[in-house]
Amino acid sequence: MSVSERWLLPDGVDELLPPEAWAVEKMRRSMLDTYARYGYELVSPPLIEYIESLLTGTGNDLDLQTFKITDQLTGRMMGVRADITPQVARIDTHLLKSKGISRLCYVDTVLHTRPAHRLTNRSPLQVGCELFGESGQSADVEIISLMLNTLELAGVKQIHIDLAHVGIYRGLVESTKMNNEVETKLFDALSRKSLPDLDALAVEAKDDAVVIRLIRDIANLSGGVQALDQIRAKVEKLVPSLPSVISAIDELQSITKQIQQRFSGVEIGFDFCELRGYNYHTGILFSAFSTSYGHALAKGGRYDNVGKDFGESRPATGFSADLKSLVRLLENNSSDIHKAPSGILAPAGSDDALLIKIAELRKTERVVQQLSAQDEHETYNCQKRLVLENEQWQLKEI
Repeated sequence: MSVSERWLLPDGVDELLPPEAWAVEKMRRSMLDTYARYGYELVSPPLIEYIESLLTGTGNDLDLQTFKITDQLTGRMMGVRADITPQVARIDTHLLKSKGISRLCYVDTVLHTRPAHRLTNRSPLQVGCELFGESGQSADVEIISLMLNTLELAGVKQIHIDLAHVGIYRGLVESTKMNNEVETKLFDALSRKSLPDLDALAVEAKDDAVVIRLIRDIANLSGGVQALDQIRAKVEKLVPSLPSVISAIDELQSITKQIQQRFSGVEIGFDFCELRGYNYHTGILFSAFSTSYGHALAKGGRYDNVGKDFGESRPATGFSADLKSLVRLLENNSSDIHKAPSGILAPAGSDDALLIKIAELRKTERVVQQLSAQDEHETYNCQKRLVLENEQWQLKEI
């Protein structure tokens, strides 16, 4: 291996350098301050856990994204977290053991075996909030509001959110007699938004053709708010005895109205082909987009059953985003983010009056003291300089 190759990072793994690292830290602080004002408490789970705990109730997708290693102390399999949400669920159920509502937030690095998409990398900085103990719509509305606040803090413009509900698809499938093979084909075709494959399945599964064609029509209706009324009409006409499906539609309509009341400038749509985490989520799903970014900037949903394997099934809803992606999106839209902060340049020396003045200024200002006379040519992006005039240290423009 050559000397230059020794310093190469693995593909898809990056590091933060100045001033980007400062931009990330400032955004992190502003987001955590916002979450704290909502009443959220900060947690920081470990980077690595035993695999049984790390992947509890999360499904196959997270398993494939998780790096696995053997613990040299116990011989047990461990994993480097690919998602913090299950860890927070463990903390709520097993450690905090709250019987009421818990509001928890976090900002920490996760590691993926593969990048989630072409615009990200394998070491995102995951930021998010999780709310436990409340099954009502108010909890989902609060989490969606926090997600939108997060994007606004990151300077994201023209936000669009897609809503979905696993209860619609689940209720329709459970009303049929289709076997596992047909259901797998249906799930795959819907995930790929392949209408021809859905038509073919309707022909193949004659007894369930009505429901399969209804699922195809619902997938084709994905779009604006008016799609909900059209879906309701189709369900009531073709399979009227499915109250769980109607209840899911009612929930989507109610949450949509509440989000519109709070965020009038946010565009809302529906994507009923969105089935990510189908075996993990239990209710509403949501993803946030911007015209300046080709993938979801944040996503979340309800996952009431994750805590069950930790000892207690608690209502739960939450969202997460990649803080590094948000900062880099801001970089693309702003020429100011790479500018170092302005400050005051102080001369080298240990004069008592100089040191007192520097300490006083540093309570509110950025002050860079030169280390020697050879440091004179550097201004470190300072717009002012400390100079000694009439035996007093004073600020002068550079």
